[in-house]
Amino acid sequence: MSMRLHFLTALLAFALLTGVRPAWANTQFSGAYLLHVCEMDAKGKEKVRGGHTACQAYITGVVDYHRILQSMKLAPKIDICVPSKTPITDVHRVVLAYLRKHKENDAFIAAPVVTMALYKSYPCK
Repeated sequence: MSMRLHFLTALLAFALLTGVRPAWANTQFSGAYLLHVCEMDAKGKEKVRGGHTACQAYITGVVDYHRILQSMKLAPKIDICVPSKTPITDVHRVVLAYLRKHKENDAFIAAPVVTMALYKSYPCK
């Protein structure tokens, strides 16, 4: 075994034994942060530069994940069915309205909040 491989093995063992986690493991996209990123003014202009892109990408990721679960027959009890031709801007507005109205979700992870928002407008029938 090479010196480099020994070093990497020792480093990995140390990380596992000490419980060191990568920095991203402690992060979360909260409801409050998603609201901040998704926020628009009265004219529909984003308040955070590039915010609509991050917001819509996050929402799309939640919807895509949900569709994967559905295709594997693993859909959760809260089942959403966003029609595939629905413009992402419409979905963005639905989620934004929900986030504004439900401040109790600010501290929680945003993905379930997005699911709840979409369930109100796009429940499966």
